[in-house]
Amino acid sequence: MLPSTINGLNSLPIEQKRKVFQKLVPKEILELFHISPDLYDEHGRDLFVIRSTPGKSDVEVELYHQYGFQDPITYGHISDTITGKLHILLYVMNDPASPRFDIDRMPDGASTKLGADKRNLDAEIAAMNSGFSPGQIRKGLHMVGEGIQAFEELVSSLGHDLYFVEPLYYHNAIIFERYGFAYQQGRRLMERIHNGFQSDGDLLARLDGSNPFRGPEIANSIRLRSWAVHDGILGEHYDAVTMYKQIGRKSNLNTSGGTPW
Repeated sequence: MLPSTINGLNSLPIEQKRKVFQKLVPKEILELFHISPDLYDEHGRDLFVIRSTPGKSDVEVELYHQYGFQDPITYGHISDTITGKLHILLYVMNDPASPRFDIDRMPDGASTKLGADKRNLDAEIAAMNSGFSPGQIRKGLHMVGEGIQAFEELVSSLGHDLYFVEPLYYHNAIIFERYGFAYQQGRRLMERIHNGFQSDGDLLARLDGSNPFRGPEIANSIRLRSWAVHDGILGEHYDAVTMYKQIGRKSNLNTSGGTPW
């Protein structure tokens, strides 16, 4: 019987771990990029990277469409909660054919941790103006639903009936709402943000054009609101939001009204 936690899975032999974590990869991605189900290329090189340490309670997994490519097409960082449930800290899908914006690194190569520690403002402005959302180095694959389905199959196979996710940015939380997630914490903050961008809101008053992330058009776009929040318009970090989803059930939450993307 498989362990039910990341901590337990990290102690398994690599081939067993591989069979478990391969479930995170939607089959639609394998079909799109013509990747073999064993996740090796035609030369026998491994396209699937697992970073895990026995005794630790988190794991990172990456899938590349091409051996040696700069960025993975999928990246996941998953941990255990204190109660042994699975918690998605970060899950990213990248289109390798799209332009790349270096929001993840400074000009000297230092990591920004996707803007959490430092910010490459020139790259962020260019990304925003190209239609990207905060945290995106490349366009996504438009397969969020497929990714959620794959993750839920993994969660269910480990004996769980719910899991948690950490939306790093405002727009991430809105996307998760649309896929049936609910809030463990942070719903009031999300509602406060939406109300703040209304005609009598305090955040609307701060859209004074003082920098590219504070234009008046930002109030009426989920994506652009997310850039403003990332830029600090709240006066505090956006880091107190945790969501969860029960397998086979969907919540019906909407904290952004009818605001377009």
